[in-house]
Amino acid sequence: MKGDPHDLRAPSRWVARWADRVPAGGTVLDVACGNGRHARFFAARGHPVEAVDRDANRVAQLAGIPGVTPRCADLEGGPWPYAGQQFAGIVVVDYLHRPLFPHLLAGLAPGGVLIYETFAAGNERFGRPSNPDFLLRPGELRETVRGRLTVIAFEELEVSDPRPAVLQCICATRPAVS
Repeated sequence: MKGDPHDLRAPSRWVARWADRVPAGGTVLDVACGNGRHARFFAARGHPVEAVDRDANRVAQLAGIPGVTPRCADLEGGPWPYAGQQFAGIVVVDYLHRPLFPHLLAGLAPGGVLIYETFAAGNERFGRPSNPDFLLRPGELRETVRGRLTVIAFEELEVSDPRPAVLQCICATRPAVS
């Protein structure tokens, strides 16, 4: 496949597979949302969505989408724009900035769901990203949530569609307060 995978309009298979785990009507945070395929997907399912990306042109494409609140913010060079907020769902696809992990974990509400899918070690065989700073180490997502979230599903796999890649995916929940 040529082009930017963020240009795809359909949600990733991983996100679509686990979307039902996000509590009905709960707010979803789409991190590094790109053109907003996942923001649009969750908004269409009745979730209010906070969609954040540093690319103002991409974020602007979400203006006026019912249920989506777009925000332009530099997630790597600026402060975390959602300090003190919690979400029923947090979605991250094709993006890795390890210093955000504590913010993502703190931002997940009790009963909330983290759905994360990004590139992993081995992807360098297929092109970008190839820098180890942008590739998850084996089991890294599972280790990141260990002791804080309950893992529903975890996969490390090589895919050929929509383009060849090595991915790591997790769906994990924060235990609900009883």
